[in-house]
Amino acid sequence: MMFAAAAAAILVALALVITRAIKGPTVFDRVLAGNSVGSLAIMLLAVVGFLTGRPEFLDIGLTYGLLNLIGTLAVLKFFRHGDLAHDADDGAGS
Repeated sequence: MMFAAAAAAILVALALVITRAIKGPTVFDRVLAGNSVGSLAIMLLAVVGFLTGRPEFLDIGLTYGLLNLIGTLAVLKFFRHGDLAHDADDGAGS
């Protein structure tokens, strides 16, 4: 019963974060909301995996967590430099 309540609380938090992603006045609010959606999805995967007795959901959650981190870093690099192929040595030196 307690894990079902945890799953319900995670779903409520997910709805609030999605609302922030839609409304959120700046791009960085939306990036943070996207990262939070990923974190809440990982928690939901863990709780559902425990409720259904399938521990392999934790492996899926870990993989999704790594993809979430890489995706967030890529989006932030894109907003900072304008492209993903930006090299730190492009403007230095010559």
